Amino acid sequence: MGTIINALAVVAGGVFGMAIKGGLPKRVSDLLMQALGLCTMFIGMTGAISGMMKIEDGVLVSQGTMLLIASLGIGAVVGELLDIEGKMEQLAERIKKMVHSDDNRFIEGFVANALVICVGAMAVVGALQDGLTHDPSMLITKAILDGIISMVFASALGIGAIFAAVPLFVYQGGITLLAGVIAPLFDAALITNLSFVGSVLIFGVGINLFFGKQIRIGNLLPALLIPIAYAIICSFL
Repeated sequence: MGTIINALAVVAGGVFGMAIKGGLPKRVSDLLMQALGLCTMFIGMTGAISGMMKIEDGVLVSQGTMLLIASLGIGAVVGELLDIEGKMEQLAERIKKMVHSDDNRFIEGFVANALVICVGAMAVVGALQDGLTHDPSMLITKAILDGIISMVFASALGIGAIFAAVPLFVYQGGITLLAGVIAPLFDAALITNLSFVGSVLIFGVGINLFFGKQIRIGNLLPALLIPIAYAIICSFL
């Protein structure tokens, strides 16, 4: 139920955002886009810092730097070879045609919102919790946050943001269904690593929103597989 509630909240927030968008002058929409970019960068930055910094003996030290470099480096190569962002845009284009939308920012809204609401520790931990203990409380909390995020995205980027509920439903629903199989792998260390690598990607989404598309974030998504591969290797050592 947690993923269903989460997906419905994305749709509801997006619909409300579209209602707001209709009454906004262009200059307000442009400023809203920059504000959204700033907020997204801040969310990503704080998530990355909280995952990579810790206090030892009263001294602030960093951790996971090499893992981050390896994740983004390998992820970039794999993502570019597979052209993941291109495939995400093709999916968005097919959905756009299915719903007969003429919104010229449909693809941008779909990709940006999908990345922000799917990449993060709450998506993984909440889906595992829902699958293992049938406790959807974390995903319900996430649903509130995602609903607000989708409202802002839809008000700035249009109807495409609403359809980010589709990959969210598939991604979180898949984790919930497979929770019993994959839960032993997802210990606290792996979740922390996934969180800060994902937060760096969210920061990149913020850069694209604020400055215009500068980074193909979709092609960096394989970076999230590297902490999982690292955890599997460590389990055998």
